[in-house]
Order: sequence, then C-alpha cells, then structure tokens
Amino acid sequence: MKTPRSLRGVAAFAAAAALAATVSGCGSSSDSAAPGSTSAAGSSSAAPVELTVTTFGTFGYDELYKKYEAEHPGVTIKATNIDTGGNARTDAFTKIAAGSGLSDIVAVEEGWLGSIMEVSDQFVDLRDFGAEDIKSNWLDWKYAQGTDANGRVIGYGSDIGPTGLCYNTKLFKEAGLPTDREEVAKLFGGADATWDKYFEVGAEYSKKTGKGWYDQSGFVWNAMVNQLSEGYYKADGTLNVADNAELKTRFEQLAAATLSGQSAGQTQWDWGKGKAFVDGSFATFTCPGWMLGVVKGQVEAGGGDASTGWDFADVFPGGATNWGGSFLSVPTTSKHQKEAAELAAWLTAPEQQVAQSDAAGTFPSTVKAAEEIASKATPNEFFNNAPTGAILAKRAEGVKAQFKGPQDSVIQENVFGPALVQLDLKKTDAKGAWDQALKLLDELVVNN
Repeated sequence: MKTPRSLRGVAAFAAAAALAATVSGCGSSSDSAAPGSTSAAGSSSAAPVELTVTTFGTFGYDELYKKYEAEHPGVTIKATNIDTGGNARTDAFTKIAAGSGLSDIVAVEEGWLGSIMEVSDQFVDLRDFGAEDIKSNWLDWKYAQGTDANGRVIGYGSDIGPTGLCYNTKLFKEAGLPTDREEVAKLFGGADATWDKYFEVGAEYSKKTGKGWYDQSGFVWNAMVNQLSEGYYKADGTLNVADNAELKTRFEQLAAATLSGQSAGQTQWDWGKGKAFVDGSFATFTCPGWMLGVVKGQVEAGGGDASTGWDFADVFPGGATNWGGSFLSVPTTSKHQKEAAELAAWLTAPEQQVAQSDAAGTFPSTVKAAEEIASKATPNEFFNNAPTGAILAKRAEGVKAQFKGPQDSVIQENVFGPALVQLDLKKTDAKGAWDQALKLLDELVVNN
C-alpha cells in the first residue's frame, strides 16, 4: 500500500484533472489455456462470470468482445467506453481515490501511465497470471513501460502511436499543392522533414486560402514535445520545463505559426461535431495510428465520407515520434482477477491486435502483429486507399519511448493546454502564453 502522501497525491491529481479541458492521432479458480490463447473450447471459467472493461476513444474491441464470449461460454463482458483519454484518466483516479468503482479491466493511456505507476500497488502483478510466459510478444520498450519500479507488470500493451500526416487532397489541390502521397512527403522534406518546412508551407497555404493549416495548436504541440529525447520530465524523473531551452524554442516556433493564422482554432475532440473535417476549415492533421479512427468518425459525424478527400502520408515534421498507446490493467479491487487477466492477455495478443488495427486504425505493440500489418499493405478505402498499416510500420521505425513523469498528462493538458488555447484565440503573444504555462505549472504540478 502506498503511503498517505501518495494517496493525497492521487486525490490532488484527480481534482486537477477535472479542472481542465482534455486534449489527447483485470480471482477465482478456473482451468484455462495459456495467456492470450484463442482456443475455441472456452476455458476461462466453469461458472458464469461478468467482466467489466473500461476503455476510451476508439479501441476497436466490440467484435473482439463478441468473439471472446463465443469462445468462452459463461463469460459475459460489460464494456464502458469513455469519450477521451483525458476523461478516462479523471474517471480512473477519482475511483482510485475513492477505493472502489474500477472495472475488472481498465485501459490506461501512455500519457498518464506515470501517474498510475505512483499507485501501482493498486493493480495486480500480471506475472502472477503468466505475463513472463508471453513477454516476447511485445516490443521490449512497450513491455518495460508496463513494468513498475519494483518489477511488477501492471499492464499488457495494446497499441503504440507512430505518427504520420493526414492531409486533405481536395484542399491541397485547390491550393496548388501536390496530392500524391509520395509528392506530399517530398514537399515537407521526406525522411528529413522539418517543422520549419511544415510551417513554411502552412504560411503559404493560409495566406493563399485564408484558412487554417492545422486544426488547433494543442495536438501539434504534443507531437513536437514527444519528439524530444526528454520532454516535460528528465529520465531521472525531475521536472524539465522552466529551464528547457529546446522546449521553449519549439513553443515559440508554434506560437509564431499560430499567431500568423495557421491554426483553425478548433475545440479539441469536438471540431464542430465533425463539421470542420468536412467544410475545409483546415488541411492537415496530426495522425498517430489510433487517430485514424477518430478522423473517420469525425468526418462521418460531420456528414462526410471517403469522398471528403482525407489521405495519409508517410511523413511527419521532425521525424519519428510516438503519441499515445495504451495498456490493459487489472485493479486489485477486481473480484475476478484471473479471468480478467486472461481476457486482457487475449485482447492484446498478436492476432487480436491485428483485428484491433483493422477496426480502429491502431498500430500494434506486439512484434508479430506489426510484421503482419506491414507486409499486407492493405488499402484503406476511407483514406483514399492509402496503405495505412504499412505506412504506420514505416513511421514506427526509429520510435523510442519518451519517459513520462507522473504528471505528464496534467502538464500537457492543464498547463500548456490553456496557454495554447489563448494563442489559438490570438488573445496573447508567445511570451504571454509561455509565462501563463509556467504560472499554471507552479500552481498545479508538484515539483519532484
């Protein structure tokens, strides 16, 4: 059990998370197969059991739940999906602070995994349910991310977030820009793509069209931060914001582009109920693999379809970066820890990660699943038949996991989020926004 000080930190974290707008592309006895097994015989439990699962955003698990129930007679899955990772974080920490209410399986987002590690004893050690037997399924760094300081494995990795660039071919054509994926990649510098070139093209686009180049500053900023070798925290766990010259330089670069009109000033996770993806409000969008499903959903919500013109290019300013990726964890409060651990292992096994990718556009964290998707190059009809899986496999090359401190997502959303909104609204300048962020940092974040 954590000390009272740690529990107070959880409560404070939950309270802070609830203040902000969110940002954010699992015992009972049973005979069972090995973790992640897909045997059709149904081995999870001799007695009926209901397993609750809480995910967020677009996970692509609906059909997998049905398949698992069919293969495991007596198991019923009751699923809850929260709209965003930020709201899921608030939900999880509120329930952790209360000591009850968590599902048998809880999806944890990479951005707030550091906070979960502060209370890792609230989650079961999956090694007790065979984690070490399937360790080789995952990329080494992904498995390590789900392991706490005491060597306890508290999360099975689902996806990772290699990032490419979504762009609207119709808007590019109207502005005289290339629309072919390879030509678009060359436009930004290909393998040597830079933020300087991205914003340079954006300035020309916005001047010519009078419209936004990107939807809002927050997602661009998140990607820029994730590309640094050390982001809001140093690898030793100390804060790395106020005196981080590289971070400030990137902030000023983004602020200059935003204030020049390149931001469409959209509301994160809303986009006018998807209409901004359809009406030409912006031409490019930051797309980690999991965001592809979000884009599709938003376009359809806004009344569009594949003909709206969105495509996906094998390029990203500044090079390889990882945004997001999730884990499935089993709280110690679960009354069905073994069954929940079996389901979590099954959902994150390579075969299921391929199915998840097909359903939600996510990119697997397991080696075999990634290799399979890379080799198929299956056209994605919605994104102009782009081979999104193969592109993501290329974007994953060179990706390294950045250390995420315990309040990383709070800094992203609650510290820099409001400052970036002020820039989008053009109510401040770069210095004013930076100073505002540092003030919020002092007020909301414990300096380790």
